[in-house]
Amino acid sequence: MRAFACASAISLALTGAAGAAAPRRVASLNLCTDELLLLIAAPKQIASVSYLSQLPEETPLWPAARPYRRNDGSLLSVAGLKPDLVLTMGGSSGDRAGVARRLGAKLIILPYPAGIADVEASTMKVAAALGREARGRQLVEAMERIRRSPPRRPVDAIYLSGGGRSVAASGTAAEWMAAAGLRQRRLAGDRADLETLLVRPPAVLLRSSYRSGQFSAEQRWLSHPLARRVRAGRALATDGRLWTCMGPLMVPEVLRLRRALGR
Repeated sequence: MRAFACASAISLALTGAAGAAAPRRVASLNLCTDELLLLIAAPKQIASVSYLSQLPEETPLWPAARPYRRNDGSLLSVAGLKPDLVLTMGGSSGDRAGVARRLGAKLIILPYPAGIADVEASTMKVAAALGREARGRQLVEAMERIRRSPPRRPVDAIYLSGGGRSVAASGTAAEWMAAAGLRQRRLAGDRADLETLLVRPPAVLLRSSYRSGQFSAEQRWLSHPLARRVRAGRALATDGRLWTCMGPLMVPEVLRLRRALGR
């Protein structure tokens, strides 16, 4: 009986350990969860990423994403891979949760971040789900270091993307700018117009290079003769791809901007 009890205990212990084992086939359905997965997971854990993360114009991590199966952002597109964990971002769980259950997969839906603290929380949630807490802490500590030691006296700035699009004066983008020593100006509708840039130019114009090679109406706005005459105290280019998800990839960009500003 003792032998049977001992064998049963070992069996239960092994079952529990298997249940807590790190996932072996992880699929990501969203560009921002793609980036977290690529930054945190062991390569052998990754089963699929969204097609966006394999496009050079969308993320600097595209070379790391290329070896993996691509998906179209839907659960059905990864069903054949039989993932045991699926990552995505935003929206309600609804149908996706039901489909994930039928696939036998755990579904994690991260919220859109409202600040850097949310980025840190999502990073640790993904790291815990992957059994890669140490890697998650490494990324979070790097974000916390720059968030908690911003340059003093931030300078007036406007983030400018195609079509005059800018960012809110509060929120994740503004917090990353503050970490670099920039204070995003409050703009109506979070947009900058030519009149504002000509009459009240910022001390620093932070120009996004996102898809700058494409000849769209929105990007032509930046090439307008008046836009080129903006009398900003300083114009800095920034990799617009980083500002889509504003995740851990922002750390080296913020440090680069600090150096450019002499902060």
